Amino acid sequence: MRLNLPLLALGTALTAALTTLIAVPGAGAATAYPVTYNVAAANGVMADPSAPPAGANDFSCQPSAAHPHPVVLVHGLGATMGENWATMSPLLADNGYCVFALTYGRNADNPYVGGVMKMEDSSAELATFVDRVLAATGADKVDLVGHSEGTVMPQYYLKFRGGAAKVDKYVAITPIYRGTTLLGIGALITAMETAFPQYAGPLSSGFDQDCGSCQEFLAGSPFLTNLYADGVYAVPGVTYTTIMTRYDELVTPYTSGRLSAPNATNIVVQDQCPIDLAEHVAVAFDPTVAQDTLNALDPAHPLPVPCRLVLPMVGAPAG
Repeated sequence: MRLNLPLLALGTALTAALTTLIAVPGAGAATAYPVTYNVAAANGVMADPSAPPAGANDFSCQPSAAHPHPVVLVHGLGATMGENWATMSPLLADNGYCVFALTYGRNADNPYVGGVMKMEDSSAELATFVDRVLAATGADKVDLVGHSEGTVMPQYYLKFRGGAAKVDKYVAITPIYRGTTLLGIGALITAMETAFPQYAGPLSSGFDQDCGSCQEFLAGSPFLTNLYADGVYAVPGVTYTTIMTRYDELVTPYTSGRLSAPNATNIVVQDQCPIDLAEHVAVAFDPTVAQDTLNALDPAHPLPVPCRLVLPMVGAPAG
């Protein structure tokens, strides 16, 4: 979901108290980019939020034998690639990955808000981008790392646009596989449409005009019903790692991201670190989630997952 929220105005006061961590999880990586684990500091260094995040979109990058698959980062609703991946992109680049990111689903009138078009259309953008990455790098497959909308839109790509043959690993942060109740908002919309059927059409079309993807997230939506009509949530041939937080305020219940399949591993952040209070936004800047992601992408060389205090909407405080 969108990262440059009004709460980020607190960043001016907080940044002085927040640490910018140069060391990254993972031994032996040559650090080329600074990595910070708080929202304000990470976003504060961006001159243009629509530009690629540090470490991403070097189309001359050639994957190594250690990391043969380029990593494609898929942002959440309302965000851009620069906003969403200001921590994860430089971290992955510093650990030897070829990293790529896109901003999809933008309204032509606003280049700084992504993910607002229908996910069927955004999945076509993802398909084109993945093909471009594969052609540039010579790799046979990519790994996906998605956050929020970036965990469910790619499912459409995998199932209906040939993506399953082009993706090896899929790390999903705050996944929305079964949709969200949005703390009851979905039920409220349904109740209003039932009580006032004469307004159901205008209400829905008005919503779609501003955000074509928003209603597609709701549990039981036609989009999700069609997406999982075959009963398959974890696409065969793709290795899934789902990373959830109990404090997710936008994916409700947070267990919407739990998969029951032999090719899926489920992680709840607080099972690893009880003092990690990250909610929907902060998980993209979270040191625990960062190491979980590195371990998921390179399961043959896992490293211990750090446990640090992480604050909602802030990230890791100083010290």
